[in-house]
Amino acid sequence: MSTLDIDTVQAFLLVAELQGFTRAAEALGTTQAAVSMKLQRLESVVGRRLVERSPRAVALTAEGAAFLPHARALIEAHDRALSSDKPARSRLSLGISDHAAGPELVPLLERLHAVSSQLALSVTIGFSRQMLDAYDAGEFEAVVVRQEGSRRGGEKLTEDGFGWFAAKGLAWRRGETLPLATLAPPCGVRALAVRALDKAGIAWSESFVGGGVTAVAAAALAGLAVAPLAHRIAPPGLVDIGPAEGLPRLGSSKVMLHSKVSDPTKLAALRTLAATFRSVAAAR
Repeated sequence: MSTLDIDTVQAFLLVAELQGFTRAAEALGTTQAAVSMKLQRLESVVGRRLVERSPRAVALTAEGAAFLPHARALIEAHDRALSSDKPARSRLSLGISDHAAGPELVPLLERLHAVSSQLALSVTIGFSRQMLDAYDAGEFEAVVVRQEGSRRGGEKLTEDGFGWFAAKGLAWRRGETLPLATLAPPCGVRALAVRALDKAGIAWSESFVGGGVTAVAAAALAGLAVAPLAHRIAPPGLVDIGPAEGLPRLGSSKVMLHSKVSDPTKLAALRTLAATFRSVAAAR
């Protein structure tokens, strides 16, 4: 009688969740070839083709989609069995910059839970500078932040281009004072926008100050102001008016992962986090 191997099922789940062998290999800390071999062994055991492979994309077959919930249930049962006699769950403390998180936050947390269901997460959202300061002070084990100044180290997750986002019906004409929607200082994106406007000699006023990027984007969607945002995190309904209105270029910035983690379970979770972030960011 054939039996399922936990490692091969875990590899299948990561390929399905991250939609690729490369990202799954990153999450597992191994090679793409090794992941491919695991999938081949699993398909041999179950007697079905689970994944369709092509040079540009990876997709589940109908059999793979049907097998997916059973694979998840198996891994969850496996994790519960291993942790049943442990008094407490391990906890990963993570800080994430609001301007870096964007739409990746939901799938990121979903996949962290899917592959590390026995790992408790403590997640704080804030300014990059504050997250880094707290990380340096030992308050977080890892942070996902925008690159600050000349700071070295860390792992690059993606690089974002910025724009001046507004609702299509914004009542503003070139030459008038530009109404801005931003986060409060010490937001690095706010500082970037203000420096660019001052250098270009464009008058501006802070029409809306939000406690989070969601509030800033909502103000822009409501037609109250223009919001400096990364293209990746700007919600549908906003357009980059910068090129058409002659606003200064805002350039780009890197999103970095900094970590002090050595625990194997937490390292595996962070590998999944990095692979998930890259996968979702590349798809946008």
